[in-house]
Amino acid sequence: MKRHAAWIAAAAIALGGCATTYGPDITVDYDRSANLASYRTYGFTSQLGTDRAGYTTLVTKYFKDAVNREMQARGYVYDETDPDLLLNFYTNVREVTDIRPTPYMGYSYFNYRYGLYGTWPFYENNYPVTYKVGTVNVDIVDGEKMQLVWQGVAEGRITKEDLKNQQQAIDSAVGELFQRFSGTAAPAKG
Repeated sequence: MKRHAAWIAAAAIALGGCATTYGPDITVDYDRSANLASYRTYGFTSQLGTDRAGYTTLVTKYFKDAVNREMQARGYVYDETDPDLLLNFYTNVREVTDIRPTPYMGYSYFNYRYGLYGTWPFYENNYPVTYKVGTVNVDIVDGEKMQLVWQGVAEGRITKEDLKNQQQAIDSAVGELFQRFSGTAAPAKG
């Protein structure tokens, strides 16, 4: 179970380091017929994608804190009992292997019968490089229709620095995703 929790944490923090080096690869999709300004309140789904075995992980807490900050900055109000919008988040880690070329000096010789044979200088010698890539998804669902209205996906390479400060990395990842969220809350009824 500890190993599984470590993978979740690693995926969640994947984007923090990417934001400082290369920037995460972010994809956003949304329901074009949904009016994000018609919603006023938000909450979280009962079973969040980062929770495991019936308990709330630290990664879930960090995500909730970051999402609360972003939603409240846009005027949405947290409602635990009957929210207009439900939010959920997921993480995933996978290993990627790239083949990287390395130039090397070869040799060559001349054969009078067939011409010049052998390797030319700077032919490439390929070697594999393996690293971890993490993906973070944030889903926003219409609480009444139970239909997805917005989804942000960020993918990036996980570095050792990401593992040192999970909360900061999650804050960064969620902030990057919400920069592409165009919703603002409906005015208060009254």
